[in-house]
Amino acid sequence: MLDYDDLSDKQLDTVRKYFDDVVFPVLTPLAFDPGRPFPYISNLSLNLAVLIRDEDDEQRFARVKVPGTLPHLVPLRRSSGAVRKDGTVPHHHYFVWLEQVIAANLDALFPGMRIEAVYPFRVVRDADVLIQELEAYDLLETMEESVRQRRFGSVVRVSVSENMPGDLRDLLVENLETDRNDVFSVSGPLGLSALMYLYQTVDRYDLKDAPFLPAVPTALSDKSLDDNIFATLRRDDILLHHPYDSFAPVVDFIRAAAHDPDVLAIKMTLYRVGRNAPIVEALLEAIENRKQVAVLVELKARFDEESNIGWAKRLEAEGVHVVYGLLGLKTHSKVALVVRREGEGLKRYVHLATGNYNTVTAQVYTDLGLFTADDAVGADATDLFNYLTGYSAKKDYRKLLVAPINLRARLADLIRREMEHQAAGRGGHLIFKMNSIVDRHMIKLLYKASQAGVKVDLLVRGICCLRPGAPGVSENIRVTSVVGRFLEHSRIYYFRNAGQEEIFLGSADLMPRNLDRRVEVLFPVEQARLVRQLRDEVLDLYLADNVQARHLRPDGSYEHARPAEGQLAVNSQAWLLSRRPWPPASQPRPADDAG
Repeated sequence: MLDYDDLSDKQLDTVRKYFDDVVFPVLTPLAFDPGRPFPYISNLSLNLAVLIRDEDDEQRFARVKVPGTLPHLVPLRRSSGAVRKDGTVPHHHYFVWLEQVIAANLDALFPGMRIEAVYPFRVVRDADVLIQELEAYDLLETMEESVRQRRFGSVVRVSVSENMPGDLRDLLVENLETDRNDVFSVSGPLGLSALMYLYQTVDRYDLKDAPFLPAVPTALSDKSLDDNIFATLRRDDILLHHPYDSFAPVVDFIRAAAHDPDVLAIKMTLYRVGRNAPIVEALLEAIENRKQVAVLVELKARFDEESNIGWAKRLEAEGVHVVYGLLGLKTHSKVALVVRREGEGLKRYVHLATGNYNTVTAQVYTDLGLFTADDAVGADATDLFNYLTGYSAKKDYRKLLVAPINLRARLADLIRREMEHQAAGRGGHLIFKMNSIVDRHMIKLLYKASQAGVKVDLLVRGICCLRPGAPGVSENIRVTSVVGRFLEHSRIYYFRNAGQEEIFLGSADLMPRNLDRRVEVLFPVEQARLVRQLRDEVLDLYLADNVQARHLRPDGSYEHARPAEGQLAVNSQAWLLSRRPWPPASQPRPADDAG
């Protein structure tokens, strides 16, 4: 990635031709003077502040937006980012930043003027959408208007080149109506998200992660489905671990329900489904086949509002019963319910998950999903949808933990039960895997568990407001963050329970918003083989990671884990991709905590 000033004569000729043919036609210089107001600066846009001297020797200001429709990195060779005609991959690729190309050729935009100086700057606007739900007549229309207004949010950050003079910064502060403290000097290019362009376009496969083919569990393979997926689920629960296991069975489950003549109804929650959504297409097929379909589309899923609005409209237009959630609550749970006629009665089949019904993120997020035909879980799922789509004040669920109804209280009870086991000499051990832990009450309760002697292992990818290893407070708590190729997204809550191990999976982190202001679901994994699979092949494996893991210290800093001399190097995500059993023969499973 070269600076414009370092280009050779041949490279300059290439870039100037690219500017004339491709860049110049889409540029729009905007002047700022008494007759022309300060131009609107859009969110996340990269801009050039241009100082000009006119024919009367007066200094003028103009803004030129770097077009987001063009690659931010301009290739300097035809082969840059591409495979040669003979199929070989060049190892040398050359690019120059688009803003530098524009800055060096501004005389074409301002003929007859003298360009005095050019300074890049970038604006970030507040993207939060404030919804007055109680005053909204129609939540869909309210959300559409809020999404439209997002682009006019207040400026919360201005990044400028470090050599921008103070008077020009003052001009930006005044006209962008922001605070001087929100202006940040940056050395080097602005808007480095453009570097993803290199990953997407440069065919250097030797520098990229090796591709992999997700597995399909034997029970769900075509050869194993001797009858159909529903007959398979009546025999056994099935656990999927994405992205190592394919997401296709989830889509196939909904599609099978859409075409099965005995299926009467399908109900789902949709939080983030993305723009290309085979799940939604399957639901539309169900409507065509005269199934009753009810879907809760969460319109308030941040940055997915526009996509979700589009899907909600399309589903409604085809006759799907669409609801947008509960007042004051986001519906973050991931549940699909299929009701099927079998014999003289009805049977319910449920898919519950830690992640979204999104085929794209399922390839890069680690998530867990459970298929079950358990009658109690099916009854709970029915009650949950009655709560979401109708008026229901039900407070007791058979097996599901539902926020904001009973999840917080039940989790607290399970933690206290572990403390009781420890006090009785039966040993106490908690292993929680989540994105974040912020909730003050849960943190205090885990401190108490540690002080009671309970061993607490926390796998927290992101924000952790708990301090482990503090003498007299949290000596028995260990916090590990695993960050690697895939985004750790699954939530697992493990309770040793005096050897009668219990595991809950679900959508909720230990945060006030999840426990109190969202509809969340934690669901039990009850079959012993699946409990053991989650304990051995997921939790124990992640706790043994010494390649991608970082351990949180009492002072809030993180220490990168490293294998000791002679110790096996364990990269948990790579291990799961290899599909090798854990623990390996050379590293037996630790002894039971109760001794």
